This record gives sequence, C-alpha cells and structure tokens, in this order.
Amino acid sequence: MATSLASSAPTSTPAAKSLGERELMWMMAMLMALNAFGIDAILPALDALASDLAVPGNDRQFVIGVYLLTGGLGSLVPGALADRFGRRPILLGSVAIYIVLSALCALAPSYDALIAIRAVQGFFAAGIVALPPAIIRDRVGGDKMARMMSLIFVIFLMVPAVAPTIGEGILQFGNWRAIFGAMVVLGVVMATWVFIRLPESLTEANRQPIEVRSIARNMGRALTLPSTFGYVIGSALVFGALFGFINSSQQLISQTFGAGDIFPMIFAICAGSMALASWSNSRIVERFGARRVSHTALFAFIVVSAAQVMFAFQPDESLWQFVPLMAINMALLGFIGSNFGAIAMNPFFDTAGAASSAHGFVRMTMASLLGGAIGYAFDGTARPLALALLASGLACLVLVLLSEKGKLFGPSDAEMGG
Repeated sequence: MATSLASSAPTSTPAAKSLGERELMWMMAMLMALNAFGIDAILPALDALASDLAVPGNDRQFVIGVYLLTGGLGSLVPGALADRFGRRPILLGSVAIYIVLSALCALAPSYDALIAIRAVQGFFAAGIVALPPAIIRDRVGGDKMARMMSLIFVIFLMVPAVAPTIGEGILQFGNWRAIFGAMVVLGVVMATWVFIRLPESLTEANRQPIEVRSIARNMGRALTLPSTFGYVIGSALVFGALFGFINSSQQLISQTFGAGDIFPMIFAICAGSMALASWSNSRIVERFGARRVSHTALFAFIVVSAAQVMFAFQPDESLWQFVPLMAINMALLGFIGSNFGAIAMNPFFDTAGAASSAHGFVRMTMASLLGGAIGYAFDGTARPLALALLASGLACLVLVLLSEKGKLFGPSDAEMGG
C-alpha cells in the first residue's frame, strides 16, 4: 500500500512521487462520489423543488434523469482527450465545469432552466466518472484492478449512502438551492486536491492522436471485442434497473409505503449494502477471480429479483418486505459492477482512456434511458421496478454467456496468465 504508484509514470507535480495506492484510491473514489452527490443529495428536496417550481407528477424525476443521460453521452469525450493530452488536465477541467454549473443550478429561475443546466452539467462533468478507471488501468490490470475498483466503490458508495441525509440536513437550514451550493464547495475541495497531488499517469508511449479514425477504431474495438461486449451491455442493463430505483425512490418510499420521514435512512441502508459488498469483493476477488464472483452474484441477483416480483404483486406488500430485498440486490450489484468493469477494461492497457469512455458511454446512456423509463412508469406500486430488475438480470445473464461462449465461473485472469 505504501509503495508509490507513480514511479514509472510521468510526473507533473513535485508531490507526484509520494502519491501511494491508498491515497490514489481515496482520490478516485471521492471524485466519483462528487458526481454521485450531485445525484443523490437532491433526492429529499424533490418535493420542495417541485412545489417551488410548479413541477407536475413524475416530471420531478428529470432533475436526476437528465443528468444521468447526458453524463452517459458526455462519456465519449473525456477519454479520447485524455489519451492525447493526459488524464490530469481533462480531469481538472471536468471538475471545474461541475463547479460552475452547480452554481448556476442554485441560481436557476425556472424548472426548464434548471433542467437545461443539469443537462449541460451532466455532459461536461462526465470525466469525473469516466477517467478514474483509466487512471487505475494505467497502473494495474486483471483481478488486482478489480480489487482496487472494489475498494474505490466502497469509499465511493459511502457518499450515496449519506448524501440524502446531508441533503435533508441542508434543508433544515436552507432550501433546495443550498444543496447545489454544497456541490460547489465539495467541487472546489476536490479540484484543489487533484491539482496538488495527482501526477500524470499517461506515458508518452501511450499517447494517442486526436484523429477521428483513430478514436473511432479504439472505441469501436473497446465495444465490439467479443470477450467484453456482454459485460458492458449486461452491466448497463442491471444498473439501468438500479437507476430506475434511484429515480423513483423518493416517490416509492413516500407515497407507496408512507415512510417519507425516514427516506434518508432507507436509502442509506440500500446504498450502504453496496458499499459493504464492494468491501467484501475486494477481500475475495483476487482469490476467487472476478468471473467466479460476479457470475455467482448475477445468479443470486436473478433469484432475489424473482422474490421482489412475487412480493410486489401481493396487495399488501410492506416497506419491510421491500427494503431487505432491495438492499440485498443492491449488495449483489456491488459484486457485479466493479468486476464486470475490470473484466471489460483488462484488454485495453494502451487505450484505457478511449475504452473507459466508450464503456462509460454505453453503460450510462443505456442505464439512464432504461432507468428513466422505469422511474417514469411509477404507478404507485413497486411492480414496475421489480419486473425491471428481474428482466435486466435475465438479459444480463444471456449477454455474459455470449461473451464467455457459454462457459461461466471460469478461471481468473491471473490463472489464465492475464
């Protein structure tokens, strides 16, 4: 852990050589969490925001959905630029734009203006999510990358677990606009940390030209390689169902189960289960392999989703039937997400930025569109969400089987010499 990871990478700050694995993981996790805070902290304020800006029904979900969608679209841009100009300047630019647009959200005069700003914010802040996997891939690969990404997800998921509580706390002293002000402050903190401590990890030998043909070739390969295709699309489907829960969670907990007063606690239970699973994954993945762990979790996800469908179609489903199953499935996503991502990224050491962007584009765009549709289908029950979870799990299994040529629970990358 104490060994410097920057010894073989070009440096751009005096402190570069002292950046160790632990600090790197915390930094990457908190960058990704900055983006998550921009999504989850506003959830408790949706009722107040809808009332203040006269937003009808399910339309309030667009504050979340449009940010997720344009974030997926924007994922295509930073990776290609980072493969040419380096990870550090593109990452700093992404955080700077996040800060400016968070301030503009706090000042938005109408709901239409807020949605427009959120759309732009999601697009240009995509680098906050797209670049950390590339920075990690610059240093490690295989099951070790899966372990590091799992640890990053542990830290990262602490923020979604507490973000609604923080948002609720801010509402005690201000209004929904103050939550966007908090995003500004956190963005400034992260920009300062990255500027002072993060070295450049892209070597001169791996710099790629800014040529449409080259970028298209690198991204095309990242998306069409048979061994990775199923993992990228499959993770998009299961996380789309998760986004459906995030989009509709405030209405689901408040209206369906009448527990709006404890919504932050319930959301923390579900997100916290993902964090616990990611920590557990970091402890076992190098021993058992990313494939064995994630394939097992996917089968369990399908079984739990089937149980959710069964309970959702009962006329008297209770909150305490819904929450444990939702928390278990979110925990299983903690075993699926980082492992699927590491498996998909492993073949692309020399074009990690383009691969990360291409994967992020597909995952986020598909997941946000699917999540938006699931959330907007909210009908006062948990049925649309439960059906979506089961369908996405089954479809994901088919895609993984295609990528693995019908063979699941295969050996780890290390066992195969990867």
